[in-house]
Order: sequence, then C-alpha cells, then structure tokens
Amino acid sequence: MSVSILAIGKTRQDYLIKGIAEFQKRLSRYTGVKLIELPDIKGKQASVEELKSKEADLIIKNLKPAEILIALDERGKMLSSEAFSIFLEREMRHDLVFCIGGVYGFDQRVLERANHVLSFSKFTFTHQMIRLLLIEQIYRAFNILQGGQYHK
Repeated sequence: MSVSILAIGKTRQDYLIKGIAEFQKRLSRYTGVKLIELPDIKGKQASVEELKSKEADLIIKNLKPAEILIALDERGKMLSSEAFSIFLEREMRHDLVFCIGGVYGFDQRVLERANHVLSFSKFTFTHQMIRLLLIEQIYRAFNILQGGQYHK
C-alpha cells in the first residue's frame, strides 16, 4: 500500500511546509506519504468551469486505474478520527490517493472517478492548510491502529 496526497497548487507557507515534513517523518514508521503538488491552472479569461475542467484533466492524468481516489470536498462524508482509522485499515490493501482540488472545488469528472468523497468539516480551510490537517489525521489514524498514545 502507498499513500499519496495529490493537490492543486504549491504549498507556500513555511509553517505548513515544516508541519507537513514533521508528519511525513512521523509516518515513516508506518508508511510513506508522498505529497504531489500539481501546478495551478491560470486563466484570466477562463470561466470557473473551464478552470475546474483543466484541473480535472491534470488530476485524472496523474492517477493510475487501480488507485483508490479519496476526494476531499465540502459535501463529502465526515468521519471521526476513530472512524477514519477504520476506513484506512479497510482500504490499506490498495494504493490510496487523497486529492485536494483547487479553489473552486472539483469538476464533476473527478467526483465521479472518486471511490470516496470525504469532508473535514463544515468550516472552510485554505487548500494549503488542509494538506497539513490531512497528513496529521493520517498519522493519527495509523497511531490509533497501532494502539499508540498520540490520540489520547
């Protein structure tokens, strides 16, 4: 099993870069988590739908057919940390790709390709910040599964 985070745009904030690196280091005892940052799609003349469609092309191009795609979307299913750990345990026999879309969300094609659609909260987070929150929750889930103390 491999775990990847596929995200539109670059992580620019130093504190987020450091936090992501810290949790990647912590996760190395369980599994590797690769952060794949795809370029922002620019287009002053393009409509929101055109931008989302171009992002979808980029996302889908970076997926392998056998990978389980978990799209993070505000309309997705919310899980507790414990339920998320059970979810990961159930899906661990596959290569997992968590996808964070661009500022306008996902094109319908990405949601249709997704095996699961999850939401972190009804709150809105920056697309850069959610990367850190996601990798922390992946670490927490593995720690829960191993009976660690982090979640306590």
